[in-house]
Amino acid sequence: MPRINDNFLKLKAGYLFPEIGRRVKAFTDAHPDAAVIKLGIGDVTEPLPEAIRNAMHTAIDDMGRHDSFHGYGPEQGYAFLRDKIAEHDFGRRGCDISADEIFVSDGSKCDTGNVLDILGPDNRIAITDPVYPVYVDTNVMAGNTGEMQEQGGYEGLVYLPVTAENDFNPPLPEGKVDLIYLCFPNNPTGATITKEGLKQWVDYANANDSIILYDAAYQAFITDESLPRSIFEIDGARTCAIEFRSFSKNAGFTGTRCAFTVVPKELTGTTAAGEQHAIHPLWNRRQSTKFNGVSYIVQRGAEAVYSEAGQSQVRELISFYMENARLLREGLGSIGIDCYGGVNAPYVWLKTPGKTTSWDFFDSLLNEAHLVGTPGSGFGAAGEGYFRLSAFNSRENVEEAVGRIRKNLG
Repeated sequence: MPRINDNFLKLKAGYLFPEIGRRVKAFTDAHPDAAVIKLGIGDVTEPLPEAIRNAMHTAIDDMGRHDSFHGYGPEQGYAFLRDKIAEHDFGRRGCDISADEIFVSDGSKCDTGNVLDILGPDNRIAITDPVYPVYVDTNVMAGNTGEMQEQGGYEGLVYLPVTAENDFNPPLPEGKVDLIYLCFPNNPTGATITKEGLKQWVDYANANDSIILYDAAYQAFITDESLPRSIFEIDGARTCAIEFRSFSKNAGFTGTRCAFTVVPKELTGTTAAGEQHAIHPLWNRRQSTKFNGVSYIVQRGAEAVYSEAGQSQVRELISFYMENARLLREGLGSIGIDCYGGVNAPYVWLKTPGKTTSWDFFDSLLNEAHLVGTPGSGFGAAGEGYFRLSAFNSRENVEEAVGRIRKNLG
């Protein structure tokens, strides 16, 4: 009989969002007439912008003619998209990133897990707490951790607590770590980091030969121009960082699937024998072997994000969701609930009232107000006593949700 990967059995708590789905289903089965509003999972609700749809329609027509048909594309992404990304997302912000350092993929969630394919065992790994669960779970699956501990964390990971006391910015690790997961604007807390704060991480990583895995999936929601949108705005980042980006939230691609990862050519790791080796060709080989690339149609849609019309329509989309965030944040504040985020990020991170646990607050919000959010403890032990609400929803639903919050929690 074949062996299974026993590491999957360490995931005793299950994945956060399926557990939310299970509880919501149980409630709706028992209360079929309840009008449940979901502000939990960060899925977009508004249609793809017109410029993107038009580009994809044209690309579909291309696929119907011999002279413009496309079969397998380059695993790294088409040049027409990679060139636009390099120019608009990096060149215009003073970042020295070339198109061949950009790898187009079907999601940054996938890439943050897949990157472990090219990173060996025995690395000392630092994560923030609370944290996007994928960072932890994929390391568990890869065998990079021990068993789950009684308090919920895993042996072998270095946890960096982020709370209101440190403005939800993680402290530098005590001692040397090899890999560091950072996410700004942060999921789940909505926190941001300054250039000065990010420079401390870059300096630490270079001094300790560490690699920062920098998730910038929500960078487009930054409204404060003094804040960095890319780690590559920081001097020294090319020798210590990989950056993950996505079209999911800014351009509505959650169901369309397109993202990209930036791997600078200077970035290196070490072999088992202690020799330095470039990371870029390893990621290129991984993608070429295990991935057939994002479809031509989708990449043409992503290219349209950078058109004049696309930029205008994406800005409108972002503004729409950020107005939702403002309504949620101010609604919570009006009844005395402490909340964070929602200014440069589409998530509002609130402190649960009194000593209410995260899951108890989830259950009471669902049962009393018919609202769904995300318990902070599902993101890590330091998230206990907190709760995440997502601004990704219709205006009608958000306004209704704010009214229910005031009625049931005020």
